Amino acid sequence: MKLAEALQERADLDRRIRQLQQRLANNAIVQEGESPAEDPHSMTSLEQLIARINLTNCRTMLEDKSLTECLARRDVLKWKLSAYREMANIASQVGHRATRTEIKLFSTVHVKDLQKQADEMAKELRLLDNTIQAANWATDLG
Repeated sequence: MKLAEALQERADLDRRIRQLQQRLANNAIVQEGESPAEDPHSMTSLEQLIARINLTNCRTMLEDKSLTECLARRDVLKWKLSAYREMANIASQVGHRATRTEIKLFSTVHVKDLQKQADEMAKELRLLDNTIQAANWATDLG
């Protein structure tokens, strides 16, 4: 099984477990002679799969970094990019005064430079994500 397939299976198991409480409640009582339709042991499967994925991510190297380090970099880039874009959006909404008595607002950042940095981060994020996805499909689950 490739790492990407394991990640897809983990997402499926995760969705199923989120619904587990309701499904288990629906199967708590069954008619005599029948067995429950749900297996509450899928959490064990998910735990084992997550452990295997995490170990594989730690062992898989992309250039000089582990896949785990690349995933952490990708997450931080997403958060940082979101913050930069939000800041640029807010800073570019400086209103105009209708009269001299209204308070004039000034941006504390240079929006054009901030947007350029955000664009560079977005490019880095895209390239890194492509590298991670390629590794996921090329790497066997350990």
